[in-house]
Amino acid sequence: MVQEQESLRSRLFNFKGTSDNSGARHVKSHSVDDCSSLVDSSMDDKINLKSQGSKQSKDQSEKQQNGTAPNRNEKDPKSRASKDEAAPAAAQAKEKTHPDMEQMKERFAKLLLGEDMSGGGKGVSSALALSNAITNLAASVFGEQWRLEPMSVERKTRWRREIDWLLCVTDYIVEFVASQQKSKDGSNMEIMVTRQRNDLHMSIPALRKLDAMLIGCLDNFKDQNEFYYVSRDAPDSEKGNTKRKDDKWWLPTAKVPPNGLSEAARKFVQYQKDCVNQVLKAAMAINANVLSEMEIPENYIENLPKNGRASLGDSIYRSITVEFFDPDQFLTTMDMTSEHRILDLKNRIEASIVIWKRKMNQKDGKSAWGSAVSLEKRELFEERAETILLILKQRFPGIPQSSLDISKIQYNRV
Repeated sequence: MVQEQESLRSRLFNFKGTSDNSGARHVKSHSVDDCSSLVDSSMDDKINLKSQGSKQSKDQSEKQQNGTAPNRNEKDPKSRASKDEAAPAAAQAKEKTHPDMEQMKERFAKLLLGEDMSGGGKGVSSALALSNAITNLAASVFGEQWRLEPMSVERKTRWRREIDWLLCVTDYIVEFVASQQKSKDGSNMEIMVTRQRNDLHMSIPALRKLDAMLIGCLDNFKDQNEFYYVSRDAPDSEKGNTKRKDDKWWLPTAKVPPNGLSEAARKFVQYQKDCVNQVLKAAMAINANVLSEMEIPENYIENLPKNGRASLGDSIYRSITVEFFDPDQFLTTMDMTSEHRILDLKNRIEASIVIWKRKMNQKDGKSAWGSAVSLEKRELFEERAETILLILKQRFPGIPQSSLDISKIQYNRV
Protein backbone atom coordinates (compact mmCIF):
# COMPACT_ATOMS: atom_id res chain seq x y z
CA MET A 1 0.00 0.00 0.00
CA VAL A 2 2.84 2.43 0.87
CA GLN A 3 4.64 1.63 -2.36
CA GLU A 4 1.53 2.35 -4.41
CA GLN A 5 1.14 5.77 -2.74
CA GLU A 6 4.79 6.67 -3.40
CA SER A 7 4.50 5.75 -7.10
CA LEU A 8 1.38 7.87 -7.55
CA ARG A 9 3.07 10.85 -5.86
CA SER A 10 6.15 10.60 -8.07
CA ARG A 11 4.04 10.48 -11.26
CA LEU A 12 2.02 13.50 -10.20
CA PHE A 13 5.22 15.40 -9.35
CA ASN A 14 6.65 14.66 -12.79
CA PHE A 15 3.39 15.79 -14.44
CA LYS A 16 3.55 19.13 -12.51
CA GLY A 17 7.15 19.71 -13.55
CA THR A 18 6.40 19.05 -17.19
CA SER A 19 3.50 21.49 -17.24
CA ASP A 20 5.64 24.21 -15.63
CA ASN A 21 8.47 23.79 -18.19
CA SER A 22 6.12 24.04 -21.17
CA GLY A 23 5.56 27.77 -20.61
CA ALA A 24 1.81 27.53 -20.25
CA ARG A 25 1.23 30.23 -17.62
CA HIS A 26 -2.56 29.78 -17.37
CA VAL A 27 -2.69 25.99 -16.91
CA LYS A 28 -3.96 25.03 -13.49
CA SER A 29 -2.20 22.19 -11.64
CA HIS A 30 -2.55 20.55 -8.28
CA SER A 31 0.28 20.57 -5.78
CA VAL A 32 1.92 17.40 -4.60
CA ASP A 33 0.30 17.75 -1.20
CA ASP A 34 -3.16 18.18 -2.72
CA CYS A 35 -2.63 15.15 -4.91
CA SER A 36 -1.36 13.12 -2.03
CA SER A 37 -4.47 14.00 -0.05
CA LEU A 38 -6.66 12.91 -2.99
CA VAL A 39 -4.75 9.65 -3.26
CA ASP A 40 -5.10 9.04 0.47
CA SER A 41 -8.87 9.65 0.34
CA SER A 42 -9.29 7.38 -2.69
CA MET A 43 -7.33 4.62 -1.04
CA ASP A 44 -9.45 4.99 2.10
CA ASP A 45 -12.60 4.65 -0.04
CA LYS A 46 -11.22 1.50 -1.62
CA ILE A 47 -10.48 0.03 1.78
CA ASN A 48 -13.99 0.84 3.01
CA LEU A 49 -15.58 -0.74 -0.09
CA LYS A 50 -13.52 -3.87 0.36
CA SER A 51 -14.54 -4.12 4.01
CA GLN A 52 -18.21 -3.65 3.12
CA GLY A 53 -17.98 -6.30 0.39
CA SER A 54 -16.34 -8.77 2.73
CA LYS A 55 -19.04 -8.06 5.30
CA GLN A 56 -21.83 -8.69 2.77
CA SER A 57 -20.23 -11.93 1.58
CA LYS A 58 -19.86 -12.99 5.18
CA ASP A 59 -23.56 -12.29 5.85
CA GLN A 60 -24.57 -14.28 2.77
CA SER A 61 -22.40 -17.22 3.78
CA GLU A 62 -23.98 -17.14 7.23
CA LYS A 63 -27.46 -17.20 5.66
CA GLN A 64 -26.51 -20.15 3.50
CA GLN A 65 -25.13 -21.98 6.53
CA ASN A 66 -28.41 -21.36 8.36
CA GLY A 67 -30.34 -22.87 5.41
CA THR A 68 -31.65 -19.57 4.00
CA ALA A 69 -30.77 -18.94 0.32
CA PRO A 70 -30.33 -15.38 -0.89
CA ASN A 71 -33.33 -14.01 -2.84
CA ARG A 72 -32.18 -12.54 -6.14
CA ASN A 73 -35.57 -11.16 -7.12
CA GLU A 74 -36.09 -8.96 -4.06
CA LYS A 75 -35.24 -5.83 -6.06
CA ASP A 76 -37.92 -6.49 -8.79
CA PRO A 77 -41.09 -7.98 -7.28
CA LYS A 78 -43.28 -6.54 -10.08
CA SER A 79 -41.43 -8.43 -12.82
CA ARG A 80 -41.74 -11.64 -10.86
CA ALA A 81 -45.50 -11.10 -10.42
CA SER A 82 -45.95 -10.32 -14.13
CA LYS A 83 -44.06 -13.48 -15.04
CA ASP A 84 -46.25 -15.52 -12.71
CA GLU A 85 -49.38 -14.03 -14.31
CA ALA A 86 -48.12 -14.47 -17.89
CA ALA A 87 -47.30 -18.15 -17.43
CA PRO A 88 -50.95 -19.37 -17.14
CA ALA A 89 -52.03 -17.10 -20.02
CA ALA A 90 -49.30 -18.52 -22.27
CA ALA A 91 -50.30 -22.05 -21.29
CA GLN A 92 -53.95 -21.34 -22.11
CA ALA A 93 -53.02 -19.82 -25.49
CA LYS A 94 -50.92 -22.87 -26.27
CA GLU A 95 -53.76 -25.20 -25.33
CA LYS A 96 -56.17 -23.18 -27.51
CA THR A 97 -53.81 -23.15 -30.49
CA HIS A 98 -53.14 -26.85 -30.29
CA PRO A 99 -56.74 -27.99 -31.02
CA ASP A 100 -57.00 -25.47 -33.88
CA MET A 101 -53.81 -26.83 -35.38
CA GLU A 102 -55.01 -30.40 -35.08
CA GLN A 103 -58.35 -29.48 -36.62
CA MET A 104 -56.65 -27.73 -39.53
CA LYS A 105 -54.43 -30.78 -40.12
CA GLU A 106 -57.51 -32.97 -40.18
CA ARG A 107 -59.24 -30.73 -42.72
CA PHE A 108 -56.28 -30.69 -45.09
CA ALA A 109 -55.67 -34.43 -44.69
CA LYS A 110 -59.27 -35.05 -45.71
CA LEU A 111 -58.80 -32.86 -48.79
CA LEU A 112 -55.56 -34.59 -49.80
CA LEU A 113 -57.06 -38.06 -49.39
CA GLY A 114 -60.27 -37.16 -51.21
CA GLU A 115 -62.40 -37.79 -48.10
CA ASP A 116 -61.08 -41.36 -47.91
CA MET A 117 -59.41 -41.29 -44.51
CA SER A 118 -58.56 -44.99 -44.77
CA GLY A 119 -55.93 -44.16 -47.40
CA GLY A 120 -57.21 -46.85 -49.74
CA GLY A 121 -57.12 -44.59 -52.79
CA LYS A 122 -60.91 -44.67 -53.27
CA GLY A 123 -61.47 -41.01 -52.53
CA VAL A 124 -63.10 -38.42 -54.75
CA SER A 125 -61.26 -35.75 -56.71
CA SER A 126 -59.67 -32.84 -54.86
CA ALA A 127 -62.11 -30.40 -56.47
CA LEU A 128 -65.12 -32.38 -55.23
CA ALA A 129 -63.57 -32.83 -51.79
CA LEU A 130 -63.06 -29.06 -51.50
CA SER A 131 -66.61 -28.37 -52.71
CA ASN A 132 -68.07 -30.83 -50.21
CA ALA A 133 -66.00 -29.39 -47.37
CA ILE A 134 -67.26 -25.85 -48.03
CA THR A 135 -70.86 -27.08 -48.39
CA ASN A 136 -70.73 -29.06 -45.15
CA LEU A 137 -69.15 -26.16 -43.26
CA ALA A 138 -71.83 -23.73 -44.47
CA ALA A 139 -74.58 -26.18 -43.56
CA SER A 140 -73.23 -26.71 -40.04
CA VAL A 141 -72.77 -22.97 -39.37
CA PHE A 142 -75.77 -21.38 -41.09
CA GLY A 143 -78.05 -24.41 -40.82
CA GLU A 144 -78.58 -23.74 -37.11
CA GLN A 145 -79.22 -20.01 -37.53
CA TRP A 146 -82.97 -20.30 -37.00
CA ARG A 147 -83.69 -16.84 -35.66
CA LEU A 148 -83.45 -13.29 -36.95
CA GLU A 149 -80.68 -12.28 -34.59
CA PRO A 150 -76.92 -11.70 -34.80
CA MET A 151 -74.79 -14.77 -35.16
CA SER A 152 -72.97 -15.74 -31.98
CA VAL A 153 -69.34 -14.73 -31.67
CA GLU A 154 -68.18 -18.34 -31.41
CA ARG A 155 -70.05 -19.40 -34.55
CA LYS A 156 -68.94 -16.35 -36.50
CA THR A 157 -65.30 -16.91 -35.49
CA ARG A 158 -65.48 -20.56 -36.44
CA TRP A 159 -66.97 -19.74 -39.84
CA ARG A 160 -64.33 -17.17 -40.72
CA ARG A 161 -61.47 -19.29 -39.44
CA GLU A 162 -62.42 -22.51 -41.20
CA ILE A 163 -63.54 -20.91 -44.47
CA ASP A 164 -60.15 -19.18 -44.63
CA TRP A 165 -58.49 -22.57 -44.21
CA LEU A 166 -60.42 -24.02 -47.14
CA LEU A 167 -60.15 -21.00 -49.43
CA CYS A 168 -56.39 -20.70 -48.97
CA VAL A 169 -56.14 -23.79 -51.20
CA THR A 170 -57.44 -21.74 -54.13
CA ASP A 171 -54.39 -19.46 -53.92
CA TYR A 172 -52.39 -22.31 -55.44
CA ILE A 173 -54.81 -23.08 -58.27
CA VAL A 174 -52.99 -21.07 -60.91
CA GLU A 175 -52.66 -20.68 -64.65
CA PHE A 176 -49.84 -19.49 -66.91
CA VAL A 177 -50.14 -16.05 -68.46
CA ALA A 178 -47.78 -14.06 -70.65
CA SER A 179 -45.87 -11.19 -69.06
CA GLN A 180 -43.21 -8.73 -70.17
CA GLN A 181 -39.83 -8.72 -68.46
CA LYS A 182 -37.04 -6.21 -69.01
CA SER A 183 -33.57 -7.73 -69.25
CA LYS A 184 -30.29 -6.16 -68.12
CA ASP A 185 -29.44 -4.87 -71.60
CA GLY A 186 -32.77 -2.99 -71.76
CA SER A 187 -34.56 -5.31 -74.16
CA ASN A 188 -38.07 -6.62 -73.41
CA MET A 189 -38.79 -10.32 -73.45
CA GLU A 190 -42.01 -12.26 -72.97
CA ILE A 191 -42.10 -14.84 -70.21
CA MET A 192 -44.81 -17.01 -68.66
CA VAL A 193 -45.77 -16.33 -65.06
CA THR A 194 -48.37 -17.90 -62.78
CA ARG A 195 -51.42 -16.20 -61.33
CA GLN A 196 -54.61 -17.37 -59.67
CA ARG A 197 -57.04 -18.87 -62.15
CA ASN A 198 -59.24 -16.17 -63.63
CA ASP A 199 -62.61 -17.56 -62.52
CA LEU A 200 -61.35 -17.91 -58.94
CA HIS A 201 -59.79 -14.46 -59.05
CA MET A 202 -63.16 -12.97 -60.03
CA SER A 203 -65.60 -15.12 -58.03
CA ILE A 204 -64.00 -15.53 -54.59
CA PRO A 205 -63.78 -11.79 -53.74
CA ALA A 206 -67.39 -11.36 -54.87
CA LEU A 207 -68.52 -14.29 -52.71
CA ARG A 208 -66.63 -12.89 -49.72
CA LYS A 209 -68.47 -9.60 -50.14
CA LEU A 210 -71.81 -11.39 -50.32
CA ASP A 211 -70.91 -13.35 -47.20
CA ALA A 212 -70.17 -10.12 -45.32
CA MET A 213 -73.51 -8.66 -46.49
CA LEU A 214 -75.42 -11.70 -45.26
CA ILE A 215 -73.80 -11.62 -41.82
CA GLY A 216 -74.41 -7.87 -41.73
CA CYS A 217 -78.14 -8.41 -42.32
CA LEU A 218 -78.24 -10.68 -39.26
CA ASP A 219 -76.30 -8.13 -37.20
CA ASN A 220 -78.90 -5.49 -38.04
CA PHE A 221 -81.44 -7.31 -35.86
CA LYS A 222 -79.50 -6.77 -32.63
CA ASP A 223 -81.58 -3.74 -31.58
CA GLN A 224 -85.04 -4.96 -32.51
CA ASN A 225 -87.44 -5.55 -29.61
CA GLU A 226 -90.87 -5.84 -31.23
CA PHE A 227 -90.91 -9.61 -31.69
CA TYR A 228 -89.36 -12.59 -29.98
CA TYR A 229 -89.25 -16.34 -30.42
CA VAL A 230 -90.92 -19.13 -28.51
CA SER A 231 -88.98 -22.37 -28.33
CA ARG A 232 -90.71 -25.54 -29.44
CA ASP A 233 -90.01 -26.95 -25.96
CA ALA A 234 -91.84 -24.10 -24.25
CA PRO A 235 -95.06 -24.90 -22.33
CA ASP A 236 -98.42 -24.48 -24.04
CA SER A 237 -99.29 -21.53 -21.81
CA GLU A 238 -96.40 -19.60 -23.27
CA LYS A 239 -97.01 -20.71 -26.85
CA GLY A 240 -100.68 -19.76 -26.78
CA ASN A 241 -102.37 -20.16 -30.18
CA THR A 242 -99.15 -19.66 -32.14
CA LYS A 243 -98.47 -23.03 -33.71
CA ARG A 244 -96.57 -23.72 -36.90
CA LYS A 245 -98.82 -24.83 -39.73
CA ASP A 246 -96.06 -26.06 -42.03
CA ASP A 247 -93.77 -29.10 -41.94
CA LYS A 248 -90.81 -27.21 -40.42
CA TRP A 249 -91.78 -28.10 -36.87
CA TRP A 250 -88.23 -27.71 -35.53
CA LEU A 251 -88.10 -23.95 -36.15
CA PRO A 252 -88.97 -21.60 -33.27
CA THR A 253 -92.23 -19.67 -33.48
CA ALA A 254 -92.12 -15.87 -33.64
CA LYS A 255 -94.47 -13.86 -31.45
CA VAL A 256 -95.42 -10.30 -32.30
CA PRO A 257 -97.47 -7.69 -30.40
CA PRO A 258 -101.29 -8.09 -30.46
CA ASN A 259 -101.61 -5.28 -33.01
CA GLY A 260 -98.75 -6.59 -35.13
CA LEU A 261 -95.48 -4.93 -35.95
CA SER A 262 -95.20 -1.19 -36.23
CA GLU A 263 -94.86 0.43 -39.63
CA ALA A 264 -91.16 1.13 -39.08
CA ALA A 265 -90.52 -2.49 -38.06
CA ARG A 266 -92.39 -3.77 -41.12
CA LYS A 267 -90.30 -1.63 -43.45
CA PHE A 268 -87.12 -2.72 -41.69
CA VAL A 269 -87.91 -6.45 -41.96
CA GLN A 270 -88.97 -6.06 -45.60
CA TYR A 271 -85.75 -4.22 -46.41
CA GLN A 272 -83.64 -6.96 -44.82
CA LYS A 273 -85.61 -9.57 -46.78
CA ASP A 274 -84.92 -7.75 -50.04
CA CYS A 275 -81.21 -7.53 -49.21
CA VAL A 276 -81.01 -11.26 -48.50
CA ASN A 277 -82.85 -12.02 -51.75
CA GLN A 278 -80.31 -9.93 -53.65
CA VAL A 279 -77.48 -11.84 -51.96
CA LEU A 280 -79.12 -15.12 -52.94
CA LYS A 281 -79.61 -14.08 -56.57
CA ALA A 282 -76.03 -12.87 -56.89
CA ALA A 283 -74.63 -16.06 -55.37
CA MET A 284 -76.79 -18.24 -57.62
CA ALA A 285 -75.71 -16.23 -60.67
CA ILE A 286 -72.04 -16.81 -59.81
CA ASN A 287 -72.71 -20.50 -59.26
CA ALA A 288 -74.64 -20.84 -62.52
CA ASN A 289 -71.89 -19.06 -64.44
CA VAL A 290 -69.23 -21.39 -63.05
CA LEU A 291 -71.32 -24.47 -63.83
CA SER A 292 -71.97 -23.29 -67.38
CA GLU A 293 -68.22 -23.05 -68.04
CA MET A 294 -67.54 -26.57 -66.80
CA GLU A 295 -67.24 -29.37 -69.33
CA ILE A 296 -70.02 -31.93 -69.57
CA PRO A 297 -68.72 -35.24 -68.17
CA GLU A 298 -68.59 -38.26 -70.41
CA ASN A 299 -70.61 -40.24 -67.85
CA TYR A 300 -73.54 -37.90 -68.40
CA ILE A 301 -73.26 -38.02 -72.19
CA GLU A 302 -73.14 -41.82 -72.24
CA ASN A 303 -76.47 -42.03 -70.40
CA LEU A 304 -78.31 -39.60 -72.72
CA PRO A 305 -81.08 -40.83 -75.05
CA LYS A 306 -80.38 -40.99 -78.77
CA ASN A 307 -82.40 -37.92 -79.70
CA GLY A 308 -84.33 -34.97 -78.28
CA ARG A 309 -87.72 -36.59 -78.79
CA ALA A 310 -86.78 -39.54 -76.58
CA SER A 311 -85.52 -37.17 -73.89
CA LEU A 312 -88.55 -34.87 -73.85
CA GLY A 313 -91.31 -37.32 -74.59
CA ASP A 314 -93.79 -37.07 -77.44
CA SER A 315 -96.12 -34.56 -75.77
CA ILE A 316 -93.42 -32.04 -74.75
CA TYR A 317 -91.56 -32.51 -78.05
CA ARG A 318 -94.66 -31.65 -80.08
CA SER A 319 -95.33 -28.57 -77.92
CA ILE A 320 -91.80 -27.26 -78.51
CA THR A 321 -91.62 -28.03 -82.24
CA VAL A 322 -94.90 -26.36 -83.23
CA GLU A 323 -94.76 -23.58 -85.79
CA PHE A 324 -95.86 -20.80 -83.42
CA PHE A 325 -94.29 -21.25 -80.01
CA ASP A 326 -95.08 -19.32 -76.80
CA PRO A 327 -92.96 -20.34 -73.77
CA ASP A 328 -95.43 -18.98 -71.21
CA GLN A 329 -98.29 -20.81 -72.86
CA PHE A 330 -96.16 -23.95 -72.94
CA LEU A 331 -95.51 -23.80 -69.17
CA THR A 332 -99.22 -23.39 -68.41
CA THR A 333 -99.83 -26.78 -70.00
CA MET A 334 -97.16 -28.51 -67.88
CA ASP A 335 -97.85 -30.14 -64.53
CA MET A 336 -95.77 -28.19 -62.02
CA THR A 337 -97.71 -28.94 -58.88
CA SER A 338 -94.68 -30.30 -57.02
CA GLU A 339 -90.96 -29.71 -56.80
CA HIS A 340 -90.30 -33.19 -58.14
CA ARG A 341 -92.25 -32.54 -61.37
CA ILE A 342 -90.51 -29.21 -61.92
CA LEU A 343 -87.11 -30.83 -61.47
CA ASP A 344 -88.05 -33.65 -63.86
CA LEU A 345 -89.05 -31.11 -66.53
CA LYS A 346 -85.78 -29.24 -66.01
CA ASN A 347 -83.77 -32.44 -66.40
CA ARG A 348 -85.55 -33.31 -69.65
CA ILE A 349 -85.06 -29.82 -71.09
CA GLU A 350 -81.35 -29.76 -70.22
CA ALA A 351 -80.77 -33.21 -71.70
CA SER A 352 -82.46 -32.22 -74.98
CA ILE A 353 -80.34 -29.07 -75.17
CA VAL A 354 -77.13 -31.09 -74.78
CA ILE A 355 -78.26 -33.54 -77.46
CA TRP A 356 -79.17 -30.84 -79.99
CA LYS A 357 -75.96 -28.90 -79.35
CA ARG A 358 -73.84 -31.99 -79.87
CA LYS A 359 -75.60 -32.79 -83.12
CA MET A 360 -75.07 -29.23 -84.40
CA ASN A 361 -71.38 -29.39 -83.55
CA GLN A 362 -70.73 -32.69 -85.31
CA LYS A 363 -68.20 -32.19 -88.12
CA ASP A 364 -69.23 -35.15 -90.22
CA GLY A 365 -72.56 -36.69 -91.08
CA LYS A 366 -71.54 -40.25 -90.24
CA SER A 367 -72.18 -39.91 -86.53
CA ALA A 368 -74.69 -42.08 -84.75
CA TRP A 369 -76.35 -38.87 -83.59
CA GLY A 370 -77.48 -38.05 -87.12
CA SER A 371 -81.22 -37.70 -87.90
CA ALA A 372 -83.60 -36.35 -90.50
CA VAL A 373 -84.11 -32.99 -88.70
CA SER A 374 -82.36 -30.15 -90.48
CA LEU A 375 -79.68 -28.06 -88.83
CA GLU A 376 -81.83 -24.92 -88.89
CA LYS A 377 -84.76 -26.62 -87.14
CA ARG A 378 -82.48 -28.20 -84.57
CA GLU A 379 -81.02 -24.80 -83.78
CA LEU A 380 -84.53 -23.34 -83.44
CA PHE A 381 -85.60 -26.12 -81.08
CA GLU A 382 -82.48 -25.62 -78.97
CA GLU A 383 -83.20 -21.89 -78.59
CA ARG A 384 -86.78 -22.62 -77.50
CA ALA A 385 -85.56 -25.13 -74.91
CA GLU A 386 -83.03 -22.60 -73.62
CA THR A 387 -85.86 -20.07 -73.17
CA ILE A 388 -87.96 -22.55 -71.20
CA LEU A 389 -84.99 -23.46 -69.00
CA LEU A 390 -84.29 -19.80 -68.24
CA ILE A 391 -87.92 -19.17 -67.23
CA LEU A 392 -87.87 -22.22 -64.96
CA LYS A 393 -84.74 -20.98 -63.19
CA GLN A 394 -86.26 -17.53 -62.69
CA ARG A 395 -89.64 -18.74 -61.45
CA PHE A 396 -88.30 -21.51 -59.22
CA PRO A 397 -84.87 -20.48 -57.96
CA GLY A 398 -85.06 -22.75 -54.94
CA ILE A 399 -85.44 -26.09 -56.71
CA PRO A 400 -82.61 -28.62 -56.23
CA GLN A 401 -79.75 -28.96 -58.66
CA SER A 402 -80.42 -30.79 -61.90
CA SER A 403 -78.82 -34.05 -62.98
CA LEU A 404 -76.46 -32.17 -65.27
CA ASP A 405 -75.24 -29.85 -62.48
CA ILE A 406 -74.76 -32.77 -60.08
CA SER A 407 -72.81 -34.66 -62.72
CA LYS A 408 -70.55 -31.67 -63.40
CA ILE A 409 -69.81 -31.22 -59.73
CA GLN A 410 -69.24 -34.91 -59.12
CA TYR A 411 -66.87 -35.53 -62.00
CA ASN A 412 -65.17 -32.16 -62.08
CA ARG A 413 -61.36 -32.38 -61.98
CA VAL A 414 -60.35 -28.72 -62.00
